[in-house]
Amino acid sequence: MHIAIIGAGISGLMSALELAEQGCSVDIFDQQLAGQAASWAGGGILSPMYPWRYAPEVNQLAQYGKPLYQIWNEKLLPITGIDFQIHDTGMLIFDQEDFEIGLNYATRHQEPMQHCELLNRPKLEKINPYISQQFQQAIYFPHLSNVRNPRLLQSLICYLKQHPAVRFFEQCPVEKLMIQNKKVQGIETEDGQKFSADHVVITSGAWSQQWQQQIQRHIPVHPVQGQMLLFKTPENWLPTMCMNRVMYLIPRQDGHIVCGSSMAETGFSTAVDADTQQNILTACLEMVPELKQFPIVKRWAGLRPSSPQGIPYIGAMPELENLWANFGHFRNGLCMGSGSARLLRQLVLGQDTLVDPNAYSPLRLKQQDLISC
Repeated sequence: MHIAIIGAGISGLMSALELAEQGCSVDIFDQQLAGQAASWAGGGILSPMYPWRYAPEVNQLAQYGKPLYQIWNEKLLPITGIDFQIHDTGMLIFDQEDFEIGLNYATRHQEPMQHCELLNRPKLEKINPYISQQFQQAIYFPHLSNVRNPRLLQSLICYLKQHPAVRFFEQCPVEKLMIQNKKVQGIETEDGQKFSADHVVITSGAWSQQWQQQIQRHIPVHPVQGQMLLFKTPENWLPTMCMNRVMYLIPRQDGHIVCGSSMAETGFSTAVDADTQQNILTACLEMVPELKQFPIVKRWAGLRPSSPQGIPYIGAMPELENLWANFGHFRNGLCMGSGSARLLRQLVLGQDTLVDPNAYSPLRLKQQDLISC
């Protein structure tokens, strides 16, 4: 079975991995270099932030993130030499209004990874001695982790590029789908090349709306910018992830600390601005004041694929044979990425699914109204 995948972010790369490992031949197309957009720009927390604020469908897929990435890392590391660096730091949340619902969430939803406990100041200082004195309590999630998403992407790309069943077409924008008699025959690139395929998978993230005219369906996915900054501290300096008012600190093993994040409607602009960067810096120093002694080594922005309730579209596109969706993950593309790709693979190959796929079905896409001139 020959499959074309449009988009080489985490959704496209993980979908390619799942399908190639099942014996499919896969062509991966991207308008830029693989793994360079939102998947690279995110923080890599392997859980939705404040999971109780998200739809159950988001949390259902997200809970597969850490265990599946652990399995894939074990398989790919000996071949690529690139460790995903899944970092078991735990998470401190300081938002007091979330304490009660957070403390009850794991039991209520049977998600043991989301177990947390309420810490008073002495216990808080034992867990993380750098927390500001203004926080006398926190809820602590000991089982939460982060993955170093640039390394995850590098490992996936390295592995797939040496895979005999996979071809990459980078900096090769796909112009249109080749549709005949309500069946997708393949794709045509911007330079006029045509590639036939038994199935086509759209994994184009924030750019997915570009297909709505061709498929005659409204695709309610659009870019929402998020800005970040990066500190460099000594190795293993900050012991836990921290979160307050949707701002977070994510420590890497080598001492880098990812700080974010903002939300803004900027179209496809990834420019950073001074005011937003200052807001992020202020929020992070409020949590950990001693960070100010360390240098900021990078600032950047990414484009999240916003969708209604953040529930991705995964499965067969309506009224078109052989066209599949795996897009619209909004803020949780990394933590849903491995589960989403496995579900997509199971649907394409007619296998039993790890979750009920109906909640993610592209049948939710409304028929596009045609305007005739």
